Amino acid sequence: MSINIEQLNAEVTGKSPQEIIKAVLAADSNAFVTTNFSPYETVILHMLTQVKPDIPVVWIDSGLNKPETYEFAETAIEELNLNVSVYTPTVTAVRLESVFGGIPTIDDERHAEFTKQFKLEPFQRAMNSQTDKVWFTAVRREQTAVRADMEYVDNGPFGLTKIAPLLDWTLEQMDAYIEKYNLPNETNYFDPTKAEGDRECGLHTLKVEDQPIENAA
Repeated sequence: MSINIEQLNAEVTGKSPQEIIKAVLAADSNAFVTTNFSPYETVILHMLTQVKPDIPVVWIDSGLNKPETYEFAETAIEELNLNVSVYTPTVTAVRLESVFGGIPTIDDERHAEFTKQFKLEPFQRAMNSQTDKVWFTAVRREQTAVRADMEYVDNGPFGLTKIAPLLDWTLEQMDAYIEKYNLPNETNYFDPTKAEGDRECGLHTLKVEDQPIENAA
């Protein structure tokens, strides 16, 4: 099946995240969700697995997370019985230290290359491996200026249809959902490719015409 993006986006406008998820999966069930196991990620993971328990979960793991994030990820995977595939950088931590001298700051000219190697390349490799073309993401409008103008259903990079069911939810609504369903949450997360909470790391600024890297392993 294929999604009529304009029509479906109009149909789900004003709907709850759960209603958006059900409408999208009814239109095309060939879907997956990406996660970095940052704060509140269990909200979308719980919502999706309530409708499609075996939905593929793609974890883009930079390999540079705090121990608390890995502990949270393991707990969430177990409690929600997630169908997870993990994609990590091809660059090792030792090489990072040798080439970059550690993690570059955001005002360092090497930060763009660092982000490419530790976030965008694994993401592109993950997208290369997906046969499903409907991509669920947990982005919310209040997070960044880029996300404020996003649609619920839109064209994504690499020929994907990008779905953002939580787009209109506030932090208070996310907290309430976590509490209602007693879900695990991450509270000590840090993404060195973003460095600042209201800054984009590059995944959600990829252009529609971008294509996956060729011959990725």
